Order: sequence, then structure tokens, then C-alpha cells
Amino acid sequence: MFFLPKRRAKPEWLVAFLGNPGARYEKTRHNAGFMAAGALESEKGIRIRSLKFKSLSALCTLGGASVLAIKPQTFMNLSGEAVREASSFYRIPPERIIVVCDDTALPLGKLRIRRKGSAGGHNGLKSIIECLGTDAFLRVKIGVGAPTHPEHDLVDWVIGRMSEKDYGELLKASREALGAVESIIEQGIDTAMNKYN
Repeated sequence: MFFLPKRRAKPEWLVAFLGNPGARYEKTRHNAGFMAAGALESEKGIRIRSLKFKSLSALCTLGGASVLAIKPQTFMNLSGEAVREASSFYRIPPERIIVVCDDTALPLGKLRIRRKGSAGGHNGLKSIIECLGTDAFLRVKIGVGAPTHPEHDLVDWVIGRMSEKDYGELLKASREALGAVESIIEQGIDTAMNKYN
């Protein structure tokens, strides 16, 4: 008897975990999104390894729905190219796109879910807004804190190495961010905002 291989369901959601590729950026604040992707891999036993849409990607089930998870490999300031390609291919509307990224306006470890909004100085979000032509996509922001000294360059702050203590806090927040993503998908954004904001 011959069986056709089972086809994967078309993804209903796109979750973009933002960061910068390469070993030199691994333990930096700007890679908080990639850390959340790492939590997805370890907790759900999936591998975000397939090279598509200028990203490492994986189809998975999250919050009871079929999800395309991506880690753009374009560097942060061109993240929108990856998000646009993936969302266009699967015809996923902006209101079903969740972007997970760092935020210097939030204290270290604090989460904030947003329905839409400006880039707020974040180059990854700016690129996505430009490429999608809208700011109406969902965000899960992971607080990385701001430089303690006014003279400290913000770019150096987000791509610089942090203490092991701060890195531990950020890893914990990144795992919580994955929970926030699941909550948005499974229970809706209002419930998720009440729970995590």
C-alpha cells in the first residue's frame, strides 16, 4: 500500500525573532529576539535551521496554531526584507505577524506587548515598517535597559557584551517572551497584554 507524505499545514502566523547573525553578537542585548528563538527550540524540540526567506526558519505548532518561526539573517537593519518575503509567500496579514525584539526603553527583563506603533528608534522595527508599508503588526518587546552613562553610545550598548548576571536576566525574559507569543496566538492579544504588560 502506498501513502503520500503528510503535508504540513500552511502557517497561520509568522513569528520573527530579531537579532544579528554571527558569533560576535551571540550574547548581546540586540539578540534578545534570537534568545527567545533559542527558548522555542529547547522547549518545543524544534530546529530553526531551514534557510528560506533570507532567514533560518521552521514550521511548528505554537499556541495550538501552525506557525512559521524565522530568525532573519540579514542583520538587524534589514530585517524587514525577511519578514516581507515570508509573509508575502504565505499571504500572512500584518495582524498575524509577531515580532520579538529588544527594547532599550524598558528596564532589563521587563516585557511589553504592543498591537502596533512606531519603530521607537529600533532599526529592525523601522525596516519591517518600511518593507510591509504598515506599523500594524504585533510586537513582543524584551527590555534590555538603557546605558547608565549619557555618553555611552547606544549602538555600543546594544551590540556590546553584558555581564553574566544581566545575560541570565535576559535569558529568563526571553523565555517569558515565548510564553507571551503563545498567549497572543492562543488567547488573543488583549488577554496576553493583561497578563504580560
